Amino acid sequence: MTTTARTPSPADIRRWRRYLADERAEASVYRDLASRRQGEEREILLALAEAERRHEQHWVDLLGAQAGRPLKGDIRTRLLGWLARRFGSVFVLALAQRAEARSPYAADSDATPQMAADEQVHEEVVRALAARGRQRLSGTFRAAVFGANDGLVSNLALVLGVSASGVPTHVVLLTGISGLLAGALSMGAGEYVSVRSQRELLEASTPNPATGSALPHLDVDANELTLVYRARGMTPEAAADHAREVLSTLQAVTSPIPLGPAVDEDEHEAIGTGWNAALSSFCFFASGALIPILPFLFGLTGTAAIVVSALLVGIVLLGTGAVVGLLSGASPLKRAIRQLLIGYGAAAATYLLGLLFGATVG
Repeated sequence: MTTTARTPSPADIRRWRRYLADERAEASVYRDLASRRQGEEREILLALAEAERRHEQHWVDLLGAQAGRPLKGDIRTRLLGWLARRFGSVFVLALAQRAEARSPYAADSDATPQMAADEQVHEEVVRALAARGRQRLSGTFRAAVFGANDGLVSNLALVLGVSASGVPTHVVLLTGISGLLAGALSMGAGEYVSVRSQRELLEASTPNPATGSALPHLDVDANELTLVYRARGMTPEAAADHAREVLSTLQAVTSPIPLGPAVDEDEHEAIGTGWNAALSSFCFFASGALIPILPFLFGLTGTAAIVVSALLVGIVLLGTGAVVGLLSGASPLKRAIRQLLIGYGAAAATYLLGLLFGATVG
């Protein structure tokens, strides 16, 4: 490890001790995550923990006797450790990815270039691990998030628009319940059809396994197999070479050689299943659409009900936006605010239309 040639200032000592505490905390996070994994993922996480230990040793060497009592890591790293010990989910990996991206080592001359490079690579390692979980979640999670937000925004807009027109409270409540049921059923049915259709398109692009049994009977000179590979995007020369290679192996095996997949098999998993997507859409749309009508269910009326409804929806929009931001590796705050502004924008437009309609009818 390199050592500093200058006498460290009190500010240097404080910064190094903070780095030391953060490295210890991050190593602990990776060990906790590894304890909830098996096989290759466990090995990768333990290797990351070992890399953080090397960084920790660098700051120990610089501090020497001034290391003092161990400090706690920053609040974000400690929260990450708490989540890792209790959940170990893709959410924790997404947070760890963001933590690695915030490393200050590239701009700090007291950190070695190797350490700065390590942190950049660690971000990509954690991104790849998180991508596995994101892929497993993507189908159902997409339906859940879209369903919840559609329920929140559409039913808030519906309730506010009808309220602004001046109709009685029981009409607003009935309208909100009708919007909940109609929207949830429509979302569930639409998501089922969408996912099933997408899976069927992928299945239609997957080679027929039975076609492999025809390979031993092909005319080697005509070599129709070349057309298959050309249709999949190979050049005529590459297709001919690959077809000759496949046909030459037929004499060495007793079972037919499959033609191989035309599409990535993992795409099926990423899309999810129709029933899971439909159920998620139904439940989350219904739960989202319930929020705007809660004040009316509990007896509030008029402006008070509208304000409370909007506040409740705003809180949930912020939460769903933050979750999407975490999973995508983006800023949770920015995604939360974006979600809030979009939802409130749609509801405000409908409310103004309701006011206009009510004034016109009146």
